[in-house]
Order: sequence, then C-alpha cells, then structure tokens
Amino acid sequence: MQEEYTMATKAKSSGKTTKKAVKKTVAAKAKKTATPKAKKAAVTKAKKKTVPSTEFSLYAPGANEVYLAGDFNGWQVDAKDYRLRKFKGDVWKKMLKLKPGRYEYQFVVDGQWWCDPENDNRITNPYCSENSFIDIK
Repeated sequence: MQEEYTMATKAKSSGKTTKKAVKKTVAAKAKKTATPKAKKAAVTKAKKKTVPSTEFSLYAPGANEVYLAGDFNGWQVDAKDYRLRKFKGDVWKKMLKLKPGRYEYQFVVDGQWWCDPENDNRITNPYCSENSFIDIK
C-alpha cells in the first residue's frame, strides 16, 4: 500500500520568492493489528481451579471445644483455623478446602483424641491407635 504526499516549498533569495511543489510517493506503514488468536488470548482469563469444600462433622454432646487435627495441618491440636463450630443438637462442623489426596485425621474433643465415628475408613497410626482417613478425588 502506498500513499502520495505533496510538499510545497518556498524560498526567498535577493528579494525574489520562488515556490516549488514536490510530489512524493511513500510506502504506508502497516498498522499493527492483533491476530484473531492473539485477540482471543488477551480476552480469555486463566481459569482458576476450584478446590471443593469437604465438611467434617461430629456429634459431641456436652463438649466445650472441638478441633480437627490431621496431616493437612501438621496434627496441630488447637489450631484456631481448625476449630469446629457448634450447631443445634450438639453437632460440631468445619468446612475445609482440601486438594485431591488421602488425608488422615482425628477430632480433638476437650483435649481427647477421637476417631470419626461416622467414617469407617481407619488406618493404624504409630501410637497403636487408629486415625480416620478420607480420600479426596
């Protein structure tokens, strides 16, 4: 693609003015435009991988505090982020976002370790007792 320009010049010498018009043809600069693929890439946002929530619940009548301890939190007995909330009927609940994998855990009820009575999946731990486990897919 080419464009044509006309340039006018004026010169003054010894009191005499001369005018001159010069035509010049130059190649036009191509405008940079994004390819359809590049436009699509710019508009498309990276999809976030969502980690589903897993609910842990325990019926513990008369309990004052219940925590969840497991390999997902380094078996911390009283980690504030893993304290269960008490609901009606002495049911304690906690939602966690866990990535796919197998997790061992126990409830800590007023300082006492409890396996999950609603989960039959058990594995022997190094302390000659059992841990509950859950498989997240």
